[in-house]
Amino acid sequence: MAHHSTILSQLLQLVDRYEFHKIEQEGFAPKRKYRTLSRWSQFVAMMFAQITRRTSLRDLTGLLDAHSARLYHAGSGPVRRSTLADANNDRPAEFFETLFNRLYHRCSAIAPKKKFRFKNKLYSLDSTVIDLCLSLFPWAHFRRAKGGIKAHTLLDHDGLIPAFVQVTDAKTADIVVARALSLPPGSILAVDRAFVDFAWFAKLNDNKRFFVTRMKKNTCYRVVERNDVRKETGITSDQIIRLTGTKAALCPIPLRRVGYRDPKTGKHYFFLTNIFNLCAKTVADIYKQRWQVELFFKWIKQNLKIKSFLGTSKNAVMTQIWTAMITMLLLAYYKWRAKLGLSITEILKLLQVTLFERRKLYELFAPSLIQTAPANSGQLSLNFNRF
Repeated sequence: MAHHSTILSQLLQLVDRYEFHKIEQEGFAPKRKYRTLSRWSQFVAMMFAQITRRTSLRDLTGLLDAHSARLYHAGSGPVRRSTLADANNDRPAEFFETLFNRLYHRCSAIAPKKKFRFKNKLYSLDSTVIDLCLSLFPWAHFRRAKGGIKAHTLLDHDGLIPAFVQVTDAKTADIVVARALSLPPGSILAVDRAFVDFAWFAKLNDNKRFFVTRMKKNTCYRVVERNDVRKETGITSDQIIRLTGTKAALCPIPLRRVGYRDPKTGKHYFFLTNIFNLCAKTVADIYKQRWQVELFFKWIKQNLKIKSFLGTSKNAVMTQIWTAMITMLLLAYYKWRAKLGLSITEILKLLQVTLFERRKLYELFAPSLIQTAPANSGQLSLNFNRF
């Protein structure tokens, strides 16, 4: 019988151990060598917590202790609750942020391309608030009796994976993070009305970056040119405009205003952009794709552990969020590399109950072959295409 390491070990092979330790040596090397829990063992434990959705450190370390004989397959050793708690509190979470950025570039190289034919990179930017109990997380003060943090996320539409994540206090305005964002030349950014800032739009235009957003009702403008539209596509207007009033000085460039009526809901939308070489329907479709970042927030909150935390310090919370994002990237990378016809949710659910099995990882996701009963046997015949 062929020897196989555990499923967890094979999944962790997607992380380059040499690069992992190189990151540690570059800026996160400890003054003294860790005696009982290495940073890799900390990462293994926190990633295991993400996949299996452990509810507490005691729950996590208890399960790891039950499988301690197989942890060596993953390059880890025994994990004690107090040691892991101290590691999450004291070891800089920025290490995992750096690891996330390295893994994103590796994932983006094999990610499936977006649905549009234009070659420009397409991103969506938005944020989600993660509620916290103020009595347990006093550093995350949000309102009088409420705590929270905000995860600002730049979603890459090539593969629908996060390209950039910044966690701030919940009071930080979205536009503050957007102004400091660095995008590749020629990229297109889809944002909602919370990001409408005409000085920022002018800066994006000057730097050869493009944007698509919803237009606010109180925006003052004058029409410079009207383009022909195809009403059957849902486009109601396509205009070249210039801002008027006090905002004209902030954004002196011409902009494009596209009107679109949704055939399903009948709702009328107006989009503002500095893209002039794409048809009006494509501009409307770009903004429609912005909804993918909302679906991303919904997915990570439902499938990963970022709504309840294993530690109460800011560093412990950040460590857990970054390991959640890394776990998402690893699952996506494996799905694309193995060319699995399953969703990431299906992969995650199957991994939750098989991480310590010793079998080939690819076989885990192979369709089950169910033998059907002979004809006229009187038995119910089933044919499952998936597990």
